[in-house]
Amino acid sequence: MKANAMRCDETFAWKKLQHHALGFAGFDLRTAFAQDDERAVALSQTAPHVLADLSKNHIDAATEVLLQSLAEQTGVAAQRDAMFRGEHINLSEDRAVMHWLLRQPEGSLSGELAAPLHDVHSTLSAMLAYADQIRGDAQITDVVNIGIGGSDLGPQMAVLALRDFALPAKRFHFVSNVDGHELAAVLAGLKAENTLFLIASKTFTTLETLCNARSALAWFLAQGGQDVARHFAALTTNVAAAAAFGITTTFGFWDWVGGRYSLWSAIGLPLAIAIGAPGFRDFLAGAHAMDRHFQQTPLASNLPVRMGLMDVWYRNFLNYTSRSVAPYHSALARWPAYLQQLEMESNGKRVDRHGQALGYSTSPVLWGEPGTNSQHAFFQMLHQGTDTVPLEFVAVKQATHGLKDHHGLLLANAIAQAQALMLGQPDDGGHRDFPGNRPSSFLLLEALTPASLGALIALQEHRVFVSGAVWGINSFDQWGVELGKVLAKDIHARMASGDATGLDASTANLLRRMR
Repeated sequence: MKANAMRCDETFAWKKLQHHALGFAGFDLRTAFAQDDERAVALSQTAPHVLADLSKNHIDAATEVLLQSLAEQTGVAAQRDAMFRGEHINLSEDRAVMHWLLRQPEGSLSGELAAPLHDVHSTLSAMLAYADQIRGDAQITDVVNIGIGGSDLGPQMAVLALRDFALPAKRFHFVSNVDGHELAAVLAGLKAENTLFLIASKTFTTLETLCNARSALAWFLAQGGQDVARHFAALTTNVAAAAAFGITTTFGFWDWVGGRYSLWSAIGLPLAIAIGAPGFRDFLAGAHAMDRHFQQTPLASNLPVRMGLMDVWYRNFLNYTSRSVAPYHSALARWPAYLQQLEMESNGKRVDRHGQALGYSTSPVLWGEPGTNSQHAFFQMLHQGTDTVPLEFVAVKQATHGLKDHHGLLLANAIAQAQALMLGQPDDGGHRDFPGNRPSSFLLLEALTPASLGALIALQEHRVFVSGAVWGINSFDQWGVELGKVLAKDIHARMASGDATGLDASTANLLRRMR
């Protein structure tokens, strides 16, 4: 992939957007709709399994034209194509970025990508066969996934999201925190002979995961567990380390799969056990459909591109520092947490892909909670606070329960909140004044299925790629995760000895108080 001639802040489009943003001080959504009968149509579109209404955002036709120019001048399409060719676009680690290959149909590629695709499907077939074996094992009633970061957030979010498709005879538990209270609470309700532990760590060296895994093994043996090989499996490339642990069943993945993009790999084994091989293949197919949309659709009508560019517009030109996410479906309770890692770990960078300091902001802060709970928590600030915070609704048209009135009331609340944020309500007394003109996006799924969830996740992955490509950063490393881990090892050793030599005064004081 050829380097861009200019960084985004050096392009002509960037300067035009800065000038354009000055006029948005007086932009009002109510006026925009009154002046343009076609606004809702022009700023809405469908992509595989997703309908997106972007019309309640602080953008207009001129904004989108300028953002498209920015995409062209920063080489978004070229960077996208380089990723799909398998080039090493993760420059700091000299790696390809090919999580998309994990959902590519078997035999659909030729050339240099044919061999890795064959490996992907060999591993997938073995993993799905094992998943079906566990599904058919009546003795295993509980599956405990031990991982952290992408090895936890992805499968945990997806298993919960697709609970209506899950095998009812199995219970799924997720342990990530090194805080022993979490693991202890899970183990308290289990029996060794009925439990399968999945240890998810690519290198089998992750501190938190191994600490929890060792404690789980000790509990298993103390409970009279006899067959470690039957009750433990590893999702790792370090087969030797897993074998030393007593694990003989392992499923690996590749260095071109980043942790937060690994749900499609062996890390998705808990989901495969939950929904079965056909369901997991539907999950992959939904994501692949969004891949094709991102890869083949012109930028002007490409949903991940439009949303990623809007994120840049909000962050750099309208100075909106955060984005809230409100999924109106209880099964998507972990969706905000999943997106936090996907976007903030990917794009929370202060240097460009060549290591040069940036002169502009990158990732917004993501936060959220399912509706309608969120309406009774932080929506007060969204409606009447001093900061403008774009909100992203996610709703599902079809319910899978038969409870009368519930789903209609849920969807009515989602639509009404988007309307209220835009319209507001004047009040001369002040306390009940809603300024309105607050931006929001609305993503609608016909139903929450393996395929639609796969498409929704892939949409967000590619959206993050687009904004990172514009900013000229490497969205696929995460060096900021490492420093604290290194220091923690040193502090942990000092907690036993009490040696505070060389520590700053605050750290030394905390160390003394913790002992």
